[in-house]
Amino acid sequence: MLAGCGLGAGLVVGAAARGVRFCTFGAIEDWILADDTRRMRSWGLAMAVAMMAVQFLDAWGGARIGESFYLSASFGWAGAIVGGLLFGFGMAMVGTCGYGTLVRLGGGDLRAIVVFLVLGLSAYMTARGITGVLREAVIDPLSLNLEKLGGQGLSHLLSAALGIERSSISMGLGLVVPLVMVRWCFQSAAFRAAPRDIFGGLIIGLAVAAGFAATGIVGADPFDPQRVESLTYVLPPGETIIYLLTFSGATIDFGVGLVIGTIAGAFLTAAAKRELRLEAFDDAREMRRHLLGALLMGFGGVTALGCTVGQGISGIATLSLSAPLALGSILLGAAFGLHYLVSGSVREAFSALHAVGREPFN
Repeated sequence: MLAGCGLGAGLVVGAAARGVRFCTFGAIEDWILADDTRRMRSWGLAMAVAMMAVQFLDAWGGARIGESFYLSASFGWAGAIVGGLLFGFGMAMVGTCGYGTLVRLGGGDLRAIVVFLVLGLSAYMTARGITGVLREAVIDPLSLNLEKLGGQGLSHLLSAALGIERSSISMGLGLVVPLVMVRWCFQSAAFRAAPRDIFGGLIIGLAVAAGFAATGIVGADPFDPQRVESLTYVLPPGETIIYLLTFSGATIDFGVGLVIGTIAGAFLTAAAKRELRLEAFDDAREMRRHLLGALLMGFGGVTALGCTVGQGISGIATLSLSAPLALGSILLGAAFGLHYLVSGSVREAFSALHAVGREPFN
């Protein structure tokens, strides 16, 4: 049942990405290189919708986000920063994120097959394999134990500081913060005139909430409890590869269903729009760049506990403290990577990044 829920969510978000151009890396690229914030605001709208819906679901007892790793007592600030920077830079090398890779794969992009395999294996090795030893030895010991607060959520922190019940704070934040974000999104006349971007943000935000509801309700089996999660595209590709390799002895879950559904949704939409076409690497240099980027995305995404969707929308929706750290680091790493690709110089990329930091983001 959980795999079916993941498949359904994947079909929706895969079709949305292909049909309405919802792409988290594309949003960063438009903002950095073209000063176009429409897709960035669509991403912000998805965050706002997901946060409001998830917090209300949690208050109702359906989401159980307190059991997710986003709100665990271990606050991995170092992993969020280091992993986010690596993921963001790798994303720039590839030209998309894990989510976008699956969408490209559904459209017939042969380069995406290579990225999918390397990203998935790198992520799985970092979570449960040989590169995980490096993560556990260097990054994990720097984590802060917030067990006294009950978790690493913003509501946990404010509850301890103000002496107010956490559920009340979560409900308040789940209403006020999304309204502020929605106001910022619709301040732009260009965004208000882009129904496709508005629709994409609404659909992705609701899909994230649906993912938490599915794993929170369907996965609440007292004899075989499942992890509470939602949309994320770093470790699930690796788990999908392992599932395909060990089918007879493996169990399909929400993440595997999500990956398969996202590819299928993108494929169906691309076929309907007659956009199916085979694309390959132009040369060995492009292939090397994609291999490096996919490797960094896998290691960095697991270290940061998520990607642009996993931390950037799902994590943000839980009001996790690590989510904005990871998201900010991903944005910084991606911006540096984009400027490096354009200039070909590390020094010029740093200079351009500094100039962007001084510009107002309206």
